[in-house]
Amino acid sequence: MDLNSWFSKGMSVQDYIDGMKTHKEEMLEVLEQFNLSELQIASLEALKGKKLRVIALSEDWCGDAMLNNPILLKIADAADMEVRFLLRDENVELMDQYLTNGTSRAIPIYIFIDGEGKEYAHWGPRAQKVQELVERGRASLPAKEDPQFEEKQKAFYKELVESYRTDNGIWQTVSESIIQKITLS
Repeated sequence: MDLNSWFSKGMSVQDYIDGMKTHKEEMLEVLEQFNLSELQIASLEALKGKKLRVIALSEDWCGDAMLNNPILLKIADAADMEVRFLLRDENVELMDQYLTNGTSRAIPIYIFIDGEGKEYAHWGPRAQKVQELVERGRASLPAKEDPQFEEKQKAFYKELVESYRTDNGIWQTVSESIIQKITLS
């Protein structure tokens, strides 16, 4: 299936949000609180005439999607890009074309396509600085054999999701990463 067909198959933003069962309130909170800077908005002006669209591979249970999706939506709004969502687990044929490190079905993945349906750029699942934050946190966990591993891992992910929900610095890091990817393509 070509990218135009995948885009056509996707859900509208509202349908995706309406169907969310996990992280819905948190995602909407980020969407409400996050704003692009005037400089970011200006940098996106040049994309308006390109008629770009976005296929967002996502799942509502994913903390990274909770963080990145509302930021993508603000960017898409500023650049006049229509976004359609596809659930990763129901669209593995497409997902498997965008594996992280060639092996992982990590999400979200954003596929930016032009008016003809050709890939313009893709981004995901994390901004590099956020990936480094996650890697540092994982490195601080005890060995998997340690009786405290599971408890410490749950605490780490809970803290991480909370920072995704509230840390404007992380939001800016993500927005800069996505904007850089699509404005330099």
